[in-house]
Amino acid sequence: MKTTFVPLVAALGFIFASTTQAERLVIKGSDTLGAKLVPQLAEQFKTQNPSATFDIAAEGSTTGFAALIDGTAQIGMSSRAVKPEEKTAAAAKGVAVKETVVAYDGVAVIVNAANPIKALTKRQVEQIFTGEVSDWSAVGGSGGKISIYTRNTSSGTYSEFKELAMKKRDYASSAQKMAGNEQIAAEVGKNSNGVGYVGLAYAKAQGIKVVSIDGTMPSVDSVQNKSYPYARLTFFYTNGEPAGLVKQFVDFTLGPEGQRIVGSAGFVPIR
Repeated sequence: MKTTFVPLVAALGFIFASTTQAERLVIKGSDTLGAKLVPQLAEQFKTQNPSATFDIAAEGSTTGFAALIDGTAQIGMSSRAVKPEEKTAAAAKGVAVKETVVAYDGVAVIVNAANPIKALTKRQVEQIFTGEVSDWSAVGGSGGKISIYTRNTSSGTYSEFKELAMKKRDYASSAQKMAGNEQIAAEVGKNSNGVGYVGLAYAKAQGIKVVSIDGTMPSVDSVQNKSYPYARLTFFYTNGEPAGLVKQFVDFTLGPEGQRIVGSAGFVPIR
């Protein structure tokens, strides 16, 4: 009995450890998704799946693709679509990149609450963020050197804003790069001459206000119907069709409860 009991205990321990490991979900990538929305989704998901544990790292969309490719994450969060070179790198490692749209978003242009500017044109936004215009008086403001705050280069929003608002031109050399949406909002809120951009979920921070673009404010309706010029999609990326716990979490996110959380977190539900 003794000789058979020890191997049995060892086998049961191995099975238990394997099961525990299988219930751990590692999600890396976008700060836009990972700072607020995904933690809220994970918290609610765990109430229905108490054995699940989450490791969420929100350090920029580019880091999500890198982690998915090297196998250190099961889900890559992104506020931009995968780039061709990332697909190529993934294929070289045997990773089949699978895209799932999880929410709509709008990139809101923000200024300090004390700034008299309430509206900008797309052309003016391009001029400001490229440095072509450097004083608020040039776009109808009361004057003062414009301080630009952007995301860092690993951010999906950093590259997406270049696509949506800047005709792929480079940012002004004076632009200050921030690690996340909340940091941009905080800096603009402290600087009366500050300007930046954040996802919708971060547009109600203290000390800032959102300006309209060509007469349109970012909202649920303007993002859904794409009348807001800086509307965009946000994504989960997986290695092929999701399975197991990954599939459960993706399905939860896309389901009624998950999409309710999408809306309450400040994003726009896809359905």
